[in-house]
Amino acid sequence: MKQLLLLALAAALPLAGQTTKPEVLQRIDATKATYDEIALKIWHYAEVGFQEVKSSALLQEQLRQEGFTVRAGVAAIPTAFVASFGSGSPVIAVLAEYDALPGVSQEAVPEKKERAGATAGHACGHHLFGAGSVQSAVAVKDWLKATGKKGTLRVYGTPAEEGGSGKVYLVRAGLFDDVDVAVHWHPGDRNGITMMPSLANKSGKFRFRGVAAHAAASPERGRSALDGVEAMNHMVNLLREHVPDSTRIHYVITRGGEAPNVVPAFAEVYYYVRSPRREIVTEVWERVTQAATGAALGTGTKVDWEVTGGVYELLPNEVLGRIMQENLSAVGGVTYTAEERAFALKIGRSVFGQAPAPEAAALIAPFNPNPPREGGGSTDVGDVSWTVPTVGVRTATWAPGTPAHSWQAVACGGTTLGLKGMNVAAKTMAATMLDYFTRPDIVAQAKAELHKRRGGDFKYASLLGDRPPALNYRD
Repeated sequence: MKQLLLLALAAALPLAGQTTKPEVLQRIDATKATYDEIALKIWHYAEVGFQEVKSSALLQEQLRQEGFTVRAGVAAIPTAFVASFGSGSPVIAVLAEYDALPGVSQEAVPEKKERAGATAGHACGHHLFGAGSVQSAVAVKDWLKATGKKGTLRVYGTPAEEGGSGKVYLVRAGLFDDVDVAVHWHPGDRNGITMMPSLANKSGKFRFRGVAAHAAASPERGRSALDGVEAMNHMVNLLREHVPDSTRIHYVITRGGEAPNVVPAFAEVYYYVRSPRREIVTEVWERVTQAATGAALGTGTKVDWEVTGGVYELLPNEVLGRIMQENLSAVGGVTYTAEERAFALKIGRSVFGQAPAPEAAALIAPFNPNPPREGGGSTDVGDVSWTVPTVGVRTATWAPGTPAHSWQAVACGGTTLGLKGMNVAAKTMAATMLDYFTRPDIVAQAKAELHKRRGGDFKYASLLGDRPPALNYRD
């Protein structure tokens, strides 16, 4: 049945040459070993946001070898790049991420075991994201070259998705202004088209400064910066009762002092505010800053803050999503070997006690243009999606039931489970891009949908304002 679907899709695709869609997918299988190796290298590098020097360089070098022209260091970000092939319209963009998360070091085993010498891990699977996106782009590049089809293919190397809002700076710099369609994917524990809007998000660090003193001998001379942080946190926790139910507020104290017997002269707390609507994020963020000001006044300290991240909610595109759904269904999900199934069961039991069925990795979720909201995170793809028609797919790179940002996700991503899911994503994106390159009617309909959904008076304005990239936000 899968082969029949592929042949049907190929027959419906007008080509300038003889290369067919199944041959493009076979090209991805033929290069699997190369891109598996690239993904695992980035998994081992585990570089956090804006510090992905080796990961970015590896992907750039692969693209250069494949004939792409690469511009590095775009939008004032050393680890960002744009790689281009071809000319003319349409202009199709492929997004690639490669940053890891701090504090989730893990070996590629189904039991919790920190990886020696590592303080971060790919708990969101961005090593697969970057490698799989490049693999799909290279396959489409080969098709463009073989068929003589007109069009421009671009790979956008986008660092620091995890809280650093890397894509926002690229959008703000106008690097997507001439793009017709943007394609992306994300690792997950299931296969389906991304149609659920993400949460808009604004984040930043609040820095309190007080006066140090001996905490026992002369406490009256001190003004505790940590008191300021704690007073702010208390007020924000009271605020939770008085914001829309869908609002999410998270914080972590990144600096709390050096020793118990020294009144802390400096303390810092790192905040996220999220909501399905960026207007609510902006409003709640303002109230959080008022809490910080009040906390400083009440504790005799001073406070300043730096906005380090800010992203729009994702705006899915149904026209593009339906085409990608056809291709995902044709490609199919992930099938495990007996060894992989045993690994998945162990991962599942570590999360739930009773593991979900590993066979769920082979299933394809039906297309739902209006899925019910089930929580969700934030992504800087949101800003791209309000600028250009954007579509994404999620594939089973983790054992079914695996939560993102967990050691279990890191473990799966370092094994063939993750690599098989990456293969599904690369094939789905490549097949979908062929449709967009050869069907101008799809691109036109997608643009009309975007224009209608965002409104005719929409004007993009970054939640980051005009600040330069926060290159040290992970320090």
